[in-house]
Amino acid sequence: MSSLLIPAELLEELSVHLAAAYPDEGAGFLFGQIVGEVRRVQEILPLPNAREAEARHNRFLITPQDYAQAEQRAARSGLDVIGVFHSHPDSPNVPSEFDRQWALPYFVYLITIVTQGKVESHRVWLLREDRSAFDEITLEIIPSALLERSGKQ
Repeated sequence: MSSLLIPAELLEELSVHLAAAYPDEGAGFLFGQIVGEVRRVQEILPLPNAREAEARHNRFLITPQDYAQAEQRAARSGLDVIGVFHSHPDSPNVPSEFDRQWALPYFVYLITIVTQGKVESHRVWLLREDRSAFDEITLEIIPSALLERSGKQ
């Protein structure tokens, strides 16, 4: 079964970014490696929401320049861009039709509920190859102490 592994400190970092973006959607990229069905996050790149101001409360925009910057940063780190994270302010962390229309197959989509400026929960989704729908995949949070002991950062 597919899963996304993320260190607790990176999940906290992206949570802080998404809470700070409230009441607008916040977003960014996930960098890491894919081994079989497991995607391991090793870095994140928080981004400003480039959508026009009146639409930011329920839409985010990642520009082509943002994507180019992400690809360059990932390459410098020896990683891949493996997905996108974003928030759904005051609404469920289930992909919207808008999310489906703009999603890329093979990317994971970590969607976070932010209610009244507070992060509530995270869920992870993978778009089907035929782009018809998303399937939820397992989110595994790796404790920081475990990473330090195993040397797997």
